[in-house]
Amino acid sequence: MRVDESKQRDVGKRRARIGHHAMDYLDVSPGDVIEIKGTRISCAIVWPSDEDEKNPDSIRIDGQTRKNIGAALGDVVYVKKIKVKTAKSVKLMPVNDVVTIDKEFTDFVKNRLKGLPLTMGDEISVMILGNSMEFKVSKCAPKGIVKIERSSLLKILSETASDKRTRITYEEIGGLGDEIKAMREIVELPLRHPELFSRLGVEPHSGVLL
Repeated sequence: MRVDESKQRDVGKRRARIGHHAMDYLDVSPGDVIEIKGTRISCAIVWPSDEDEKNPDSIRIDGQTRKNIGAALGDVVYVKKIKVKTAKSVKLMPVNDVVTIDKEFTDFVKNRLKGLPLTMGDEISVMILGNSMEFKVSKCAPKGIVKIERSSLLKILSETASDKRTRITYEEIGGLGDEIKAMREIVELPLRHPELFSRLGVEPHSGVLL
């Protein structure tokens, strides 16, 4: 399936929207978990595409999920239905944020993540007081794709998984659909396809100055 950007309402919710024909082929229903393979493997929760979806073979996932699978917009990824095990234990590391870890905070995070699929190496987001806080899954047992349930033991480590490659994606900017579309045409097209500009005898952009 070809990767497309998620809908604004799905950002941070680990959702993957796919067409009804793809759902039938994979034998999945809304709420089922799928494995998505790019340059690495991660997972998402299946939701049906909107009725007006123009790309029936697309899979719409947010920037964090794309990062987790090592894929960019337009890439082809492989998808299959999986049976998710309940996690016995999961260890998380805050990404960039330094926080005070106590039982109350750990229980709060666990409650927010309950039922969500994840695997080692994933980045996940939790809304805390209106702000998104990112964690990296440093370890989980059993191995593979699991979900946190009431019986799962969650531990949040005090050290941070500082990631200088953390990026803000277009989906995180709300209410600017037309502007973002124009920005993609102006910025992404010449960066991803400089050969188009060479044919026209126009020098493509080498970067973006903000």
